[in-house]
Amino acid sequence: MDREKPRLGRVQETRLIPLYARAVENRKEHALLRDTRAEEIVAAIDYDFGRFDELPGLTGSLLHAVRTRRQWPRPLVRTRSARVIGLREKFFTDSPRRTMIAASVTEETWTAEVAPHSSEPYLFVAEAVLPYLHEPEVRQAFGLLADRFPGSLLALDTAGPGFLDTQEQHDALSKVEARMRWYCPDPADLTDWHPGTEVVASHTLTSLPDPLLAELPAAHQQMMSALAEQRLPQAEGYRLSLLRLP
Repeated sequence: MDREKPRLGRVQETRLIPLYARAVENRKEHALLRDTRAEEIVAAIDYDFGRFDELPGLTGSLLHAVRTRRQWPRPLVRTRSARVIGLREKFFTDSPRRTMIAASVTEETWTAEVAPHSSEPYLFVAEAVLPYLHEPEVRQAFGLLADRFPGSLLALDTAGPGFLDTQEQHDALSKVEARMRWYCPDPADLTDWHPGTEVVASHTLTSLPDPLLAELPAAHQQMMSALAEQRLPQAEGYRLSLLRLP
């Protein structure tokens, strides 16, 4: 008898979009990245991933993953809620290179576990996390990182107000129950939260740097070109940014 597939709650649904993006990409002959584990997890989860097929939003999630993986060779930390960690523990175990901590990004307790592992700056990846929090929670999380890990990098995605207003029409978000609560018109505004914060890079899906565009397969380049011509609020208001903490 097959094992029962784990089911997903709405809190976890937004994490499935980047997961499925990596799984779909792994099947391609000329993939941007290889992630066989993503395919295995998708097959093991009781969820209708077909609702995300052929959506431009998958490309945005994939590009975020590609950029952060190539950006920084030092210790990397991804934020995960307790429910997401519970799911991940069904497929992964801790190792010298991966430790799962069940905690909210807004809680100070997890920083005490992470800080001793390296004296050098970290790369923190908050992918599809912060926009789903209220602004006071985002400020709290940002403050924790700045205070406990000075000089580290934070890779994050942000959405503009137009993005939030059109969530019901968004190709991927309209298919899940979770909704974004925080928007950021310009990531440079975040430098006012903690003096000394620097915006290292910030791009929309239609203004990606030429070196990254040049690495994309022809099909992805065509998709990005078509997306730029449409000037959709979802694409223009969504940004992938890299910040250096003070």
